Amino acid sequence: MALHITMRQLQIFESVARNLSFTRAAEELYLTQPAVSIQVRQLSDLLEMPLFEQMGKKIFLTEAGHTLLKHSRSMLNQLNEIEYDINLLRGVEGGRLKICIASTVNYFAARLLARFCEEHKGIKISLEVINREELIKRLEDNEPDLVLMGPPPEDLDTEAISFMDNPLIVIASPNHPMAGRKKIPISELNGETFVIRESGSGTRQAMRRVFDENGVRPTPGIQVSGNEIVKQSVQAGLGLAVVSIHTVRLELELGRLISLDIEGFPVIRQWYIVYRSGKQLAQTAKVFIDFVLTETTGDSQSIVVE
Repeated sequence: MALHITMRQLQIFESVARNLSFTRAAEELYLTQPAVSIQVRQLSDLLEMPLFEQMGKKIFLTEAGHTLLKHSRSMLNQLNEIEYDINLLRGVEGGRLKICIASTVNYFAARLLARFCEEHKGIKISLEVINREELIKRLEDNEPDLVLMGPPPEDLDTEAISFMDNPLIVIASPNHPMAGRKKIPISELNGETFVIRESGSGTRQAMRRVFDENGVRPTPGIQVSGNEIVKQSVQAGLGLAVVSIHTVRLELELGRLISLDIEGFPVIRQWYIVYRSGKQLAQTAKVFIDFVLTETTGDSQSIVVE
């Protein structure tokens, strides 16, 4: 049986199989959900076997789906290797760059990428903004060329280059009882209500680590997804929050939020450019790394995390 399967069909199938969701695959590939469903159905018809089965609201791979996924990933990796080799022959201009960034990085990454694209108009950049948990999954699958994030995962073999400080501060509404006080002992945060980020957020993990180290037991408030709703919640007086200073510069300048003078804060973390150890970086990725290190301030040091 001759199979006339296109690489695009395999790419769409792989995305659905990885996400176990037609909707998320459509968002990832910038397609409509019906378009994704049609391609998967056509692929299933070609193979004369179902690739997914639905149980309730969830979908699962069939045995045929698992087999096709294994070969699809192998073929797509080969296609990426072809693209990499061709990009090397082309040089920088005309190349592609797939970057995933932490949601907090998004507050300064847009300006950084705009300047990079202005200097390298021929490079096509694919950018995805996700939280830390999802970033680590993408790194494990070796999907992006580069990731911009906080501390790299300790249980994954990566190379990381620090490029900028990431100070974490405690924010409050201007009318909070602690407003205006100096050198507030961190112990006074015990019992204070905090607005917290969703599970998988790097900022949430950092906050928990700092509080555990100092024996602070805050009162959990609402849990929200994303920095914008964190800021709005704090402005509304729903509690305090620990955030990266990069996310609240405008609100601090306008007086909508204040930074509390808490003992031990700001906590200085680092932003990193991260990629899998052993990854063959295309020239476009190397140029981007050099650009970021030139454009940002602070000492940068290449490290290997094993």
